This record gives sequence, structure tokens and C-alpha cells, in this order.
Amino acid sequence: MTVRIIAKLDVKPPYVVKPVHFEGLRKVGNPSELAKKYYDQGADELFYIDIVSSLYQREILFNEIEQVANKLFIPFAAGGGVKSIDDFSKMLHMGADKVVINTHVVQKDPDIIDKAAKIFGSQAIVVNIEAKKWENYWECYTDCGRIQGQKDVLHWVKEIEERGAGEVLLQSVDTDGRCRGFDIELASKVVNLVNIPVVVSSGAGSLEDIKALIEVAHPSGVAIASLLHYDRVTIHDIKKYLNNNEVVS
Repeated sequence: MTVRIIAKLDVKPPYVVKPVHFEGLRKVGNPSELAKKYYDQGADELFYIDIVSSLYQREILFNEIEQVANKLFIPFAAGGGVKSIDDFSKMLHMGADKVVINTHVVQKDPDIIDKAAKIFGSQAIVVNIEAKKWENYWECYTDCGRIQGQKDVLHWVKEIEERGAGEVLLQSVDTDGRCRGFDIELASKVVNLVNIPVVVSSGAGSLEDIKALIEVAHPSGVAIASLLHYDRVTIHDIKKYLNNNEVVS
């Protein structure tokens, strides 16, 4: 199976932003325009995450999500501030194919994973993991990498699979926005632990970084942000490079 190349939009409405280590946000464009751009380039999917909704404890801006969804004819995952079954329902109604959740399930109510999976199906549930490495383990973080979740990433990823999550978005607080390569050790451990798809993000600085991640960790998908936002490469460039190097999961 060919690895999915996914464009990831970190959003602080009304702008797509790019943090480093989940901090120091820099405006990079309009969500709808960038979504259309990456769709036209051949993205397999698009992830839209409002990275300040939970942090600011504000309502989800569903109209922003709908505007992006209207530009796309590929699978679209949206998240940020999701804390109820009603939020899941509204996200899907606005055009999302999958809903991404993190803060609420780590800090308050993991049971919502079970409930949402039963109502909407596991394929609609993506759990975002913001991982930070300590000396001998990785800890889950929430609220855009600011709040410690008191959960071991490797234990948590098994739990969310058992609860019915259909996919994992794995991000690294340590490598995010640095463009110096992924945390391949973490990615490999998570991919090998679960039987659900794992999308790995945080760290792509070159085509070689993407190739190395795929060859070693074998993720289901790779989510790219900085490389695309700063026009260093296009989705087409990534796919052509991987194809020429016969890289598949």
C-alpha cells in the first residue's frame, strides 16, 4: 500500500499558522486557499486542526471548517476543541470525514472515544497524540503542546485502539517545526504497537526525511506542513521522489 501524503493545516482562525515546538505561531495563509492549493497538487488527504480552541476554551468555529471542506474532494479530517458527541456530529455535518480529538480525552473523558466510535464508526475517530520525550519514555501533552497529560504515549495508544479509535495522528513536541527530521524511534514504536493506521507528523525538512521515516517506521500516512507552506516542495514533488526511489509502506 502506498503511504498517504497528507497536508496538515494548523489553524489559529482566521489564519493557518506554523509553530515551532507548538509555540511561536507564524501566519502562513488562508485555510481555504491553502486547502485548495494542496488538493490541486494531489494531496491524498487534508488535516485541519484549530490549535488554540482548547487552549483558549472557546467554541469551535464550524463555519471555518465548512469553508475548507467545500474546497475538497479528498478525505478531510478536522479537529480542535472537540469535547462532546454533538461536536463530532457537527464536524461531520460540516463536511469532515473524520474528527480529530486530543485534549478532552486525555484530560477529562476518554469514554467519548468509545461512544463516538459506536455512533459514527471507528473510521471517523482520529486521536491526536502530542508526544514529548523524557529520559526513558514519551508523555502525552495537550493544549497545543503546553499541558502535561500524565499519560505514557505507548500505553495511551494501545488504550485508544481498544476504545475504538480508527486512526492516530502522532506529533512530536520535540521535533515539531524544526525541519530536522522526525522522531523515527517514537514513530516505529507506535506503528508496531497498534493495528490501526498511524499518521506521523512533525519534522519533515527534506524529501530525504520523509523517505527515511517511511522506510524505517512504515506509517500509514505522513502529514506535512512547513515544507508545503513555505513552498520548498509540492505534493507532486514528494510523490514523484518517493515513486522514483520505489518507497512504499
